[in-house]
Amino acid sequence: MKWIIPAVAGLLAASVAMAQKAPVAIADYVAAAVADPGREKDRVNDKRRKVGELVAFSGAKPGDRVLELVPGSGYFTRVFSKVVGPKGNVYAVWPTEYDNVSHPDSDKLRAVAKQPGYTNINVLIQPAAKLTAPKPLDVVFTSQNYHDYPDPFMGPTDPAILNKAVFKALKPGGVFVIIDHVAEAGSGQRDTDTLHRIDPAIVKKQLQAAGFEFVGESKVLRNAKDDHKLKVFDPKIRRHTDQFAYKFRKPLAKT
Repeated sequence: MKWIIPAVAGLLAASVAMAQKAPVAIADYVAAAVADPGREKDRVNDKRRKVGELVAFSGAKPGDRVLELVPGSGYFTRVFSKVVGPKGNVYAVWPTEYDNVSHPDSDKLRAVAKQPGYTNINVLIQPAAKLTAPKPLDVVFTSQNYHDYPDPFMGPTDPAILNKAVFKALKPGGVFVIIDHVAEAGSGQRDTDTLHRIDPAIVKKQLQAAGFEFVGESKVLRNAKDDHKLKVFDPKIRRHTDQFAYKFRKPLAKT
């Protein structure tokens, strides 16, 4: 009978692995947000950037409060706005250090926030090392920007400071989704300023050190053809880098 326990454990491990590889179902409200006419110009990038799959992976839903960190031109922001709806909020946060070099993007997002249907977007400018939210959050989401924090132009800001602030801003059970360019295994933060990449293992280690639980990974942006040695802006790999998408959860309060 001793074989039963290992066998059951093996089956459970296989089930977990299969569940993590299975695609996340896209809820109707996410599909409707992706199809919104207001993002017609963005739609050309949807196949490549997998916006529906990644917003679904975040678990954002109607009525939620979502903070998007360094939202760029608002590609994900518009979808989150429609997902959370009129009873929810989207806080589009620009670190002061980043906004000094990308001010046109935050201006564009302010203009979007004035348009009918997008007034639940709030654009906030804050120091990189002092992230806060007006109200407790359900989701914090950042795409291709986590690797910037330890770089000189961002202070630099120790990722531990960012992660502690995100942990504090989230509700118990809230999630932090990080999407970024993959660096060589074992490289840690070595390539953040040169190649604009980061080792997924160091990200997981940093988030768990901040008290987060690792929930899982979406592999919709993985690309085995990327050898992780080129700068992400190199024409040979640009827009097709190998990217990880990790989800972490703030533990529920103990009762």
